[in-house]
Amino acid sequence: MTNMQTDFPLYLFHHGENFNSYELMGAHPTKQGRKHGYVFRVWAPHAKSVSVIGEFNQWNTETHVMKRMIDEETFELFIPSLKQFDVYKYCIKTYDGRTLFKADPYAFHTETPDAVVGNASKLYNFNDFSWSDKAYLDKRDHTNIYASPMNIYEVNLLSWKQHSDGRYYTYRELASELVSYVSKMGYTHVEFMPLTEHPFDGSWGYQVTGYFAITSRLGTPHDFMYLVDCFHKAGIGVILDWVPAHFPKDSFGLYEFDGEPLYESSQWDRMENKGWGTRRFDYGRNEVVSFLISSAIFLLEKFHLDGLRVDAVASMLYLDYDKEPGEWVPNIYGENKNLEALAFLRRLNEAVFERFPNALMIAEESTAWPMITKPTSMGGVGFNFKWNMGWMNDVLRYISANPVHRQYEHNKLTFSMMYAFSENYVLPISHDEVVHGKASLIGKMPGDYYEKFAGVRAFLSYMMSHPGKKLNFMGSEIGQFKEWNYKEGIEFFLTQYPLHKKLSAMVKEINFLYKNTPAFYEIEDSWDGFEWLAADDADRNFLAYQRKDRAGNTVVVIINFSGSDYKDYKLGLPKGSYKVIFNSDAVRFGGSGAIRKHVFHTSKTFSHGKENSITFDLPKLTCVYLIKTH
Repeated sequence: MTNMQTDFPLYLFHHGENFNSYELMGAHPTKQGRKHGYVFRVWAPHAKSVSVIGEFNQWNTETHVMKRMIDEETFELFIPSLKQFDVYKYCIKTYDGRTLFKADPYAFHTETPDAVVGNASKLYNFNDFSWSDKAYLDKRDHTNIYASPMNIYEVNLLSWKQHSDGRYYTYRELASELVSYVSKMGYTHVEFMPLTEHPFDGSWGYQVTGYFAITSRLGTPHDFMYLVDCFHKAGIGVILDWVPAHFPKDSFGLYEFDGEPLYESSQWDRMENKGWGTRRFDYGRNEVVSFLISSAIFLLEKFHLDGLRVDAVASMLYLDYDKEPGEWVPNIYGENKNLEALAFLRRLNEAVFERFPNALMIAEESTAWPMITKPTSMGGVGFNFKWNMGWMNDVLRYISANPVHRQYEHNKLTFSMMYAFSENYVLPISHDEVVHGKASLIGKMPGDYYEKFAGVRAFLSYMMSHPGKKLNFMGSEIGQFKEWNYKEGIEFFLTQYPLHKKLSAMVKEINFLYKNTPAFYEIEDSWDGFEWLAADDADRNFLAYQRKDRAGNTVVVIINFSGSDYKDYKLGLPKGSYKVIFNSDAVRFGGSGAIRKHVFHTSKTFSHGKENSITFDLPKLTCVYLIKTH
């Protein structure tokens, strides 16, 4: 018997085109006749039988056996008298005699990992949340995201702050404390490390078992909606890390879901991600495409997210990613490109932008794969931003070097401008760079205690003025020396100490200066927004350049990355007067206060290819911004 309410969505699901498959699959409140209850649907083509088990039937595997739908691959059952938060799983019996107990791949809510049953799914109804962010969304949807400021505060919600007894802050507690902090500090966006459900805290959320369930560790989906709503009312965008590259091999999850490879590839060379001990998705399977794109659409739609940062894109695009010769099979053209993954990413971005034209789709892609942020209509992959991992690696190597040796690493600061306009970049100093012995940002800095703070101030000032949107991980803004530990909160007590407090004050001031200075963000796709003034003074670890906005206003950026003070340095500039609007060496930021002059006038002295120049003293490890007053 046909049922148009399910048959056509099921048809689209099997053709890789149902991007609302979460409305078909999973568990949904409904009414049949006079009975209210929930209808369950699950895709399990290799299963002999499937039943729904839970507290409502004492986990009996025989009482609620599901029926096959018209496709013979999907199972369905209506169960009356169930209510929100009831716990359930699927019992899958295989043709070879095994019995598997699986969480619902489309569950909207789950138990916490430490619950009695553990990792079971929970019934949940989304329908009754009242959003208050219409004004924010209207403004967002009419904003040119490429010519707008984007300064992202990356956060692990489980470890930004913790209670004294080790308890996590809930979503609603974070709505009070984190929203206030991010707003006060002047960031434009937050980016949350993955919050889709995951069993192991130590994976930081990157080994996902629930692609439609926000983690229950911190509250309900409605609590998370409340957190996003509060950020939006404060004018702050929310980005979520999303992980379509792989999933863990926990027995209750997607792993060989119906007894055989289903969500993962069945091809021997594409099944495993050896380095991570996880399974790779099968991007050539239509139902997996529907599943993953539906997850992205669901998160953006239900939670009003501003965008997704798509994790580990390189691992998806390359067949030989983390593999030795002989461990992978070339594609039909003899190449190492995963053509199915490429097609999936293009379709993902097309589907997202069809529904959310101003969404942020940010690729974490660590190679030189071309046209990551170009539209699919031009042959691109279709993201609108990409993390600049090359810049990140180069600058961290540079700032980690002793100033005496930085002259040999000078190209690490200048090389990024060779490709800065080839993609739409985000400059990331992320969680990955402050763990596993890599040292915190301030811990990377050479020198004594004072010089480490000066180095951080100079580096962040350089970063904020470099073309590209910005991202910094929590803790860097207060100079935390310890590496990030997912089991502990950020050491905010450090702001009791003068240099930490003053660093935080500098970050706050420079964040607001960035937001209010169009020259730093309006033109980031061409040389129209950037001009070198001094690019090749490697011996003195010196850089100078101009950033420009569309109205022709400029900001001159001057940086001394050396360990020496410079006297009477001449820098060629257009004729005029220049006012200091920011100085990382200011006393209020913990600096020496050696720069006492506030306005510089050019003299007719040739320097750096210009007929006029200014002469100034510049302390070590210092960045200064100037604007032309006339």
